[in-house]
Amino acid sequence: MGGERGTVRRLLTASFLMLFLELALIRWLGANIVHLSYFSNFVLLGSFLGIGAGFLISRKGWSIWPVSLPLLAVLVVGVLLFPVSIERAGSDVIYFTALSVSGPPAWVALPIVFVLVATILAGPAEIVGRCFGQLPPLSAYRFDLLGSLLGIVIFSALSFLRAPSVVWGVIAVAGYLVLSPARRRLLSAACGLVLIGMLVYETATPGVSWSPYYKVLEEKPAGAPGDGFLLIKVNGVPHQMMAPARFKIEQAERIYQAPYLRLPGKVNGDVLIVGAGSGSDVAIALLEGAKHIDAVDIDPRILEIGAARNIDRPYADPRVTRHVNDGRAFLESTNKHYDLILFALPDSLTLVSGASQIRLESFLFTRQAMDSVRRHLKPHGAFAMYNYYREPWLIDRLAGTVAAAFGHPPCVDTYAGAQAAISVGMTPADQQCKTIWTPTPGEKVIPPATDNAPFLYFKGGTFPPLYSVTLALILLASLVAVRALGGPLRPMRPYADLFFMGAAFLLLETKNVATFALLFGTTWFVNALVFAGVLVIVLAAVETTRKFKTPPLPIIYVGIVLALVLAWAVRPEWLLPLTFWPRLIAATLLAFLPIYLANVAFSKRFREAGDSQEAFAINLLGTIVGGCLEYSALFIGYENLLIVVGVLYLAAFLLVPRTGARTA
Repeated sequence: MGGERGTVRRLLTASFLMLFLELALIRWLGANIVHLSYFSNFVLLGSFLGIGAGFLISRKGWSIWPVSLPLLAVLVVGVLLFPVSIERAGSDVIYFTALSVSGPPAWVALPIVFVLVATILAGPAEIVGRCFGQLPPLSAYRFDLLGSLLGIVIFSALSFLRAPSVVWGVIAVAGYLVLSPARRRLLSAACGLVLIGMLVYETATPGVSWSPYYKVLEEKPAGAPGDGFLLIKVNGVPHQMMAPARFKIEQAERIYQAPYLRLPGKVNGDVLIVGAGSGSDVAIALLEGAKHIDAVDIDPRILEIGAARNIDRPYADPRVTRHVNDGRAFLESTNKHYDLILFALPDSLTLVSGASQIRLESFLFTRQAMDSVRRHLKPHGAFAMYNYYREPWLIDRLAGTVAAAFGHPPCVDTYAGAQAAISVGMTPADQQCKTIWTPTPGEKVIPPATDNAPFLYFKGGTFPPLYSVTLALILLASLVAVRALGGPLRPMRPYADLFFMGAAFLLLETKNVATFALLFGTTWFVNALVFAGVLVIVLAAVETTRKFKTPPLPIIYVGIVLALVLAWAVRPEWLLPLTFWPRLIAATLLAFLPIYLANVAFSKRFREAGDSQEAFAINLLGTIVGGCLEYSALFIGYENLLIVVGVLYLAAFLLVPRTGARTA
């Protein structure tokens, strides 16, 4: 009994370390390798491969655990001392980035990051796998879920507290030390000291702080003409230039003044500014005569910087109310109407999570979002947005979206080609255009983005070559790893259904991330709730299977299909008008019922696995295929991912071994 308790403690610790390290690497690598935050799902896929590989290694006589922490230390030292950028150029997908970029091509850098992350995660996964071999399958799976859930809770709490990276490093190193055998603890401690020392160096760098989304750096811009200038970089890329309001409208970018020229008098009332950030746009609106401003920004740290350091002190003005929230979520939750709604450079430099292609602002620029904007305007109100849009086709797409929502073309002012301000009144009489929008000659206007396919910056037409090459390399690396560590694929045939279950589960989780981001905002808290909720539901499925007699697999699969059909038939936009609690209950039932049933089916199959380590590894490797299939949402939308999920579960059902053929 004592030996079993020791195995359980070791399993809980290793599972916690595995999940915590995965989340920390996604955040930290995205913050320090410029532009990697646009590709954080590749880090997630590398984690899945590493975890699956670790389970396969746990069945062998050798170990990868001893190199995991040293390699993690080498990765941290290398990234901090030899910074690189993933070069991102081209017009098929727009990335908000530095105007001048350099570094290795993404198709080279991303697979390297993928392999390093996989090798590091294989270490704690191997420990988990060895514990699986010493416990009944469902008991091992249960404690693995508990450890993983603790990892998500702790990392989410650190995000809430905006803890610096050195705290993440201390927790990870502590996990390694607890799991390392006594004869290796000295080497582990030495590697841990190097890792923590580098993270202390990073944390102590002047101007560095962390928000739930970014590594933030404040610095005085070179050649600033006076006081009040502050450059805010996030994840290594210039994000906001804080400057005196009068300088912004009189000497700097003219896009800041354009809305007030095209929409005269609209600011003299209630104003909503989405993307308020460090406060420059708020200060300009106050100068223009705003009576009251609701200033909304998703990032609490950048709002704090504006409150503390903006020379115009806009957030100290009694006419201004700050809101830390997602812009679309704020619109859907308020009954207030405005004279002017302004989207002030609301772009992001990161994805919502490592499991989707959704950016923080994705649902802010859809056709449905523009309809919501129009509903929140007073009878003669107006709307404007401005940014550095990079490509003429994106300006046309946004202007076309506004025209479709308001029923007439907006004013469009362009500066230096890439900058534009789009302004529109409730009626043509409510706007005074210097230039009324007409599509760029010879160019087809791309239809508006939608809540189902919120990929504003994807031009469409063809699958981006960058994704094609990188995903192909990732799949090839995964196949080679499975063949090298697991041997011939034929003996794994009895667990083929678990492979397709893994792929379907990852897609289902991705779809739920998208749905909850739409319904409740793209905030880090919503994202953490979804992932924690998924683990709780999976744990509930395991407990159901352990303690109760469950129906045969065919009946459960019928339930999965019916739950998927229900989730597909009930459109998320139908839930948006509901108040918070009814919306949350409906969304939770629709999202988690198929996950619950699918994991009851998985638990029944896993309980009967002859080799729990190999079975779990094959299931995890299936998630890599699911992660690659997630990119199909670029063309079919997130709702139709449920059809792909249904096909994958059908394949899993057809591949369930018959009685007597359940072991490898």
